[in-house]
Amino acid sequence: MRYWIGVASREHVKRGVAGGFAQVCHGKGGPLKQMTAGDWIVYYSPTERFGEKMPCRKWTALGKIGAKEPYLFKMSDDFIPWRRDVAFVQIKEAAIEPMIDTLSFIRDKRRWGFPFRRGCFAIEKKDFLLIASSMEVELSDAESEL
Repeated sequence: MRYWIGVASREHVKRGVAGGFAQVCHGKGGPLKQMTAGDWIVYYSPTERFGEKMPCRKWTALGKIGAKEPYLFKMSDDFIPWRRDVAFVQIKEAAIEPMIDTLSFIRDKRRWGFPFRRGCFAIEKKDFLLIASSMEVELSDAESEL
């Protein structure tokens, strides 16, 4: 089992939660193909809306990767992104700022936003558990909901 961070605007994350899917890195399939059924993904939203500057800076969703392989989804004639099914769980959005000093994947605490530029990346279990706890998610409770 692996643990992932996906980065997307809060608006886009909410669409994914409503539709039960993950989409990362502007629709690229590579990161989703690295995930396996049973992995967990947590979304960080730097902004409220894509292309706008209003900050969000919160953890906005958390879910378990489904068994179905990544698939293409036609959103429009010129945008057909890759998606992966996710069973999202109930969360409370949580600000990242109080956690910056405790997250091991943020090596330079002054430039804490740098790791998120990757769009999607794996993290250690201990970091995932810290984030899940900040979102008021107990993984044992989340497991029973799935």
